Amino acid sequence: MSISISEQLQARILDLAVDIQQVPAPTFEEKERADFIEAQFRLLNLEQVEQDEMGNVYGKLSGGSGKPLLVSAHLDTVFPMGTDLTVKREPGKIHGPGIGDNSVAVAALIGLAWAIQALNIELPGDLWFAANVGEEGLGDLKGMRAVMEKMKDQVAATIVLEGMMIGFVCFQGIGSRRYRISATAPGGHSWGDFGQTSAIHTLVRLCEKLTYLEVPTMPKTTFNIGVIEGGASVNTIAETANIQLDLRSESQEELQKLIQQVDDIVMNFDAGDAKVEVTTIGDRPSGGIEKDHPLVQLAINTLNDLGMTNADLRASSTDANIPLSIGHPAICIGITDGRNPHRISEYIDTEPLGKGMEQLVRLVIKAPGVV
Repeated sequence: MSISISEQLQARILDLAVDIQQVPAPTFEEKERADFIEAQFRLLNLEQVEQDEMGNVYGKLSGGSGKPLLVSAHLDTVFPMGTDLTVKREPGKIHGPGIGDNSVAVAALIGLAWAIQALNIELPGDLWFAANVGEEGLGDLKGMRAVMEKMKDQVAATIVLEGMMIGFVCFQGIGSRRYRISATAPGGHSWGDFGQTSAIHTLVRLCEKLTYLEVPTMPKTTFNIGVIEGGASVNTIAETANIQLDLRSESQEELQKLIQQVDDIVMNFDAGDAKVEVTTIGDRPSGGIEKDHPLVQLAINTLNDLGMTNADLRASSTDANIPLSIGHPAICIGITDGRNPHRISEYIDTEPLGKGMEQLVRLVIKAPGVV
């Protein structure tokens, strides 16, 4: 069948994206936005609308006897409470923190239902919707973990939506392990107690060793010390300090090797009379399906049919990691284009939204026949 997303429907989705963006939703504080989306699901007359204890929002459109699908988008943003969420519109663009990651994708969930209803599409199977919490940062994909625990036996495949990167088809999840490494030491005055152990000096010596971690080029494996905190003043020997360390790999095996290197370095590190403790603050599993999987090929062919012949097939760390890690067919796709995610200067391009929505509608119609 011919599918065309009208300009009126596109404008409606973009207006909704702005409405969603205006509701603050830092990771762990998504409740107000979850309530807003639950209300939208109820206005659509979706079935089985509910929020779970974690704050994930669910709903269903009933279809035929074909295989059921799940489409999800994460509610949370990286911006803390109090961030100025002012939106600026200009021809072809909407600027605003979180507009692309991930407000427009959440709006696309509802836009998908609008499109199905407007086009009188008869779904081949049930279509589940999930707006989930905890995707960003230290949320550690906790929302999608709960979604899959609930839905894995009810759906045949999952399509995860990200607001930007139209043309993106992710079917390989990058695994990660994140640590907070803390040091406590006697500390003291920088002059009068000179010679006392410093928590900062201790971690600086440990960090120097961590910068020599060995990683392969292929499969791509990385490490990064992203945060260093501690100390009280320039003339105080620090009593406490901590670092945050990020380890990533396309391969679970290589990630485990990297984790073992870190364990060995910390275990054999001479901290003197300081105390060093390691806490896991993030653990995202890797996983994937093959490029020739029917769901992946369907996504690529759908893009080709829409004139987007250079699909971006990079591995990434998204909510799709969770279903992929348990052998559940899943892909992550983009809805429109944009720039500067996770920055105040974030914006989306509005023109590609029509193709992004058409891609999504085609996928939910055809996927039950291939998964």
